[in-house]
Amino acid sequence: METAAVTRVRHAVVARLGAVVRLDDPPWRVALALAVGVFISCTPFWGLQTVVSLAIATIFRLNRAVTVTGAWLNLPWFAPIVYGFALRIGALVMPDLHGADVAEIVELLRMSSALSAADMLDLLRSVSLALLIGTAAVGMVAGALTYVGAFVFLKRIRARSRHV
Repeated sequence: METAAVTRVRHAVVARLGAVVRLDDPPWRVALALAVGVFISCTPFWGLQTVVSLAIATIFRLNRAVTVTGAWLNLPWFAPIVYGFALRIGALVMPDLHGADVAEIVELLRMSSALSAADMLDLLRSVSLALLIGTAAVGMVAGALTYVGAFVFLKRIRARSRHV
């Protein structure tokens, strides 16, 4: 049984997809705008992702609404998975974090009052760089998959609508 909230979300998604399908832009441009938004959604710049997606869409003349839609696809309940996976990838790339366990980082943050400012800054710098590297990798893969999926979907839907 669907709750009212789930029904509203489902109707909003269907309406948004319908609007994307009816855009005049060629499928490759719509897919590219969506993929760029998905890439941006994987970045650790929470609170700025909408602004960044609007700026990038404007600079590269992409559909701003579609780019923002892509940026909003990394919903809060997906974010811990995306960022946890990204941190793991970043740790693989950065040898300094190979020995760092997530539990150790949590314990260090819990004891933050005992750490010096320099220690905290060093910890944040190493984790931030690993997160940035990891989110770039995750974002590229997610963006590429989004581009291919959206392009194929739009081509099929538009081909069907021409035949009807």
